[in-house]
Amino acid sequence: MKWSKKRCVVLDMDGTVYMGPNPIPGAVRFITQHWKDLDFHFLSNNTSKSLDTYVVKLNGMGIPARKEIMLSPVTPLVDFLRERGIGRAYIVGNRDFCTELAGRMPELVQTKENVQAVILAYDTELTYEKLATSALLLQKREILFLATHPDLVCPSPEGPLPDVGSMISLYETATGRRPQFIFGKPDPRVLAPLLAQYRKDEMVMVGDRLSTDKKLAENAGIDFALVLSGEATREDLAKESRKPTVVLEDLGCAEKDW
Repeated sequence: MKWSKKRCVVLDMDGTVYMGPNPIPGAVRFITQHWKDLDFHFLSNNTSKSLDTYVVKLNGMGIPARKEIMLSPVTPLVDFLRERGIGRAYIVGNRDFCTELAGRMPELVQTKENVQAVILAYDTELTYEKLATSALLLQKREILFLATHPDLVCPSPEGPLPDVGSMISLYETATGRRPQFIFGKPDPRVLAPLLAQYRKDEMVMVGDRLSTDKKLAENAGIDFALVLSGEATREDLAKESRKPTVVLEDLGCAEKDW
């Protein structure tokens, strides 16, 4: 794949651009060197941080990111809530997520009374009270169960941490229910704004996860560049029947194919 033939590069962040607080030097170098050549967009399933937090983090690494080029599961979630006329929901999410959701959809009442949906996000401030309240609400089958993304774990420099996918298993054990709708990667709706702007052959998804990043690219019909700077290993890749378009140790190695 010739990177110079692409117009739009969609970048996963954790494991691709950085690992926890630590930038991946080759990735940052490639992005900054080609900032004017390519349209970079940044996508994370991690709903425990606001888009503003991600912008500040990337800016601190020397990447001139702006909020307009950030993609999040919150966008298709809000679209869904509005399409379904859902105006009251109980949120299992941290303060950053609740604030981000309120900013995107100020008409949504975040409450535990007379709710139409329970929304599960990556809650880094999870309490037993939240678990108990949401589990009791989900006993009512008319209440929708929604999740922002399916990731089992969130990478950290110390090792993987429980993410929404792990919490979904907990809810299934406790309530017998799984979310009826899950947003974010690998659901291609998270790329809808870009798919309306670019041809598919002009786009490439770059990520370190086979279950979300690679699957998203396949679902959207665009090229996929797997980087081995995060979760996936060559052993994992060997088990895949459908291979990525290109495999790189990290994004900095893309320079040789420019």
